[in-house]
Amino acid sequence: MTNNRNDDILHWVTLVMILDTLIEEYWFKELSKLVKINCFLVNPTKQSCLKFLRKTDWARNQVQWLYVRTMLEKKNNG
Repeated sequence: MTNNRNDDILHWVTLVMILDTLIEEYWFKELSKLVKINCFLVNPTKQSCLKFLRKTDWARNQVQWLYVRTMLEKKNNG
């Protein structure tokens, strides 16, 4: 099992929760600019993105990183 630096921060946070938060915050168009993944750009749906992210480690890691960054920025600004 590999260690992810985000493991502690993301403990109990599901991929669905992460995606819901990011879609609410950025919408798909902005997400496609922040994370270069076609599933956010071409006919994006929550389900299609979840399917891709569950199969693709590098993409899931980028989305998790964006989630952590977003939550830290909200905490620092709020």
